[in-house]
Amino acid sequence: MGRKARAKAIGLTQQGVQNPGSKFGGASTASNPDHESKYSKDAEELGLEKLVFGDDVGFQAALGLEDRGKEEISDALGDDTAGIDSENGTEIQSDIEEIADEDQKRALIAKLFFIDTGLPSVNQQSPIAPKSSKNLDENQGENPPAWIDSEDERIVVSLASDTRLRKLRISEEEDLVDGKEYIRRLQQQFERLYPRPEWAKASDGHTHRKKRRRTSESGSSEDGEDSDAMSMDLDNLSSQPLSKLLQSTDTLIQAPDTNQTSRKLRPDNLDIQRTKDVGGIQPSAITSLIFHPSHPILLSTGLSALATLHHLSPASTPSNPTLHTLHIRKFPIHAAAVHPSGDAIYLASRRRYFMIWSLATGKIQRVTRINTPSSATPGASDQRSCERFKLSPCGRYMALVGTAKKGGGVVNILDANTTQWICQARVEGRNGVAEIAWWSDGEGLLIVGKGGDAIEYCVRTRSVVARWQDQGAVGITTIALGGRLPAPSMSSKKKGKGKLADVEYPLGPNRWVALGSQSGIVTLYDRSGWGSSSPKGDNDSDDSLSVPAHPTPKKTLEHLTTPTSHLLFAEDGQMLVMASRWKKDALRLVHIPSFTVYSRWPASGTPLGRISAVALSKDGGKLVVGNEAGKVRMWDIRG
Repeated sequence: MGRKARAKAIGLTQQGVQNPGSKFGGASTASNPDHESKYSKDAEELGLEKLVFGDDVGFQAALGLEDRGKEEISDALGDDTAGIDSENGTEIQSDIEEIADEDQKRALIAKLFFIDTGLPSVNQQSPIAPKSSKNLDENQGENPPAWIDSEDERIVVSLASDTRLRKLRISEEEDLVDGKEYIRRLQQQFERLYPRPEWAKASDGHTHRKKRRRTSESGSSEDGEDSDAMSMDLDNLSSQPLSKLLQSTDTLIQAPDTNQTSRKLRPDNLDIQRTKDVGGIQPSAITSLIFHPSHPILLSTGLSALATLHHLSPASTPSNPTLHTLHIRKFPIHAAAVHPSGDAIYLASRRRYFMIWSLATGKIQRVTRINTPSSATPGASDQRSCERFKLSPCGRYMALVGTAKKGGGVVNILDANTTQWICQARVEGRNGVAEIAWWSDGEGLLIVGKGGDAIEYCVRTRSVVARWQDQGAVGITTIALGGRLPAPSMSSKKKGKGKLADVEYPLGPNRWVALGSQSGIVTLYDRSGWGSSSPKGDNDSDDSLSVPAHPTPKKTLEHLTTPTSHLLFAEDGQMLVMASRWKKDALRLVHIPSFTVYSRWPASGTPLGRISAVALSKDGGKLVVGNEAGKVRMWDIRG
């Protein structure tokens, strides 16, 4: 029933009570006395009419206006109805009909009637949780973020009705919350399940102040400062150069733990736990994995010509995010290395040139001309490919394995900073050089031919200081140096008179040498007694140091059945990683110096795949494995 029809019914009812004759279409008693006497009602009829239709007093009682008084009724009906007599109901109808303004009629009906929707209102006395003092749009400025919606304040959410939302309640009696409080509690629940990483907490405590260049006189607004800060963060992550990324961000700097003691691995059991994978699936096999020397960054390369920098943070969201990706067209990356200073990345392919990616400036230098002694003769260059190279640990030298020739192979040594040729080392034997490994001090390197012939070459003296032969290997595939020799006594250092007399370690400070072969057998030698005698003079020869020509292996490991492709020692020399890419899950960890192979890891369900790259962190606490499927797995070694 509409408002006008309801008001009209009220007026007709009250008029019928006062003038019963008008109900039947007749005139009132005052205008027609004969009609009044003819149709007069007795007391029984009036009582029945009152019972059916009601009277003025009953109508006001139903509306709750009986006890309000004349003043409240006048306020409810407007200023024109101030003189209403509670016994004269006809004035209500006349006043309603006389109200011409539609807004006044709506206000009158709204005060007399209400619509029951059946839902509790927010303003009612319901157990709605109070709003948090920390508002979501606090300190948002004049332009709040896009995810801030003003309609959230009008939403009422029941936490007790939904079983999935009951965990958001503070107390058991709590039920209704508004939209903003509901969003805030969802954020708290998410941070409880996925805690904020330490690097994010550290960066929140610093306030980065940045000077902003004004493009116009009217451009000094707060909005401009916010946009500059956002563009600065985006530049740090995605644009060239990467100097801001590696120098000015607090999120990538890990303070050294002074309280951390050197852990000691047990020979019988290894505590190793898998963490989140690094990055997504790469489009090609992983060829290199290298840890950055000073930042929690991992470099991964592949044959898809991609070089990717990953931030190692398993607790962040997303875990181990990608910092930057470099793509070099028509340059499948076969090998890569990070300079010990951390300022440059060397990339090589099966080309006559290699790339140097400067992280300080973001520029990529292409080194195309390598002036070796044979490069002066056309077609006689012994450096036709740069895919096999090694940087010295000191960062001064770069060794490139040259093209194999009859009767042996060569290794060209360049200056790592200027890329100028320094010297050349040659090894005798068939099929050329199998692999090279630098001494840990960077003063020389070990070069092994595929036939088992090994030489110790000193870069400082430009000469071979020792030669020896591996007895058990058939077809050397890879080698590795690791561990550290004890410091020599003062008496042994005073015996020599030549160029190596003042050298603390004539053959480098590495104690262990491991050689892998085509048959999968890994041979380990102890270099503790090598090079103990003093040199004879200025013209050092291959017999100037006492090195056994056919040393006896300290241990022979036969746990791999396919050709050995990877050998890697931990920095502290307590563990050796050996793997083969020719068989699935072919990886073993060896405890040094007990030479015990851990039998419980990897297990049958360890997702290794066909291994194509292996890396150990500097502290030996992280093991990263890349496979031919383009996946990079990571494990934590806890002891």
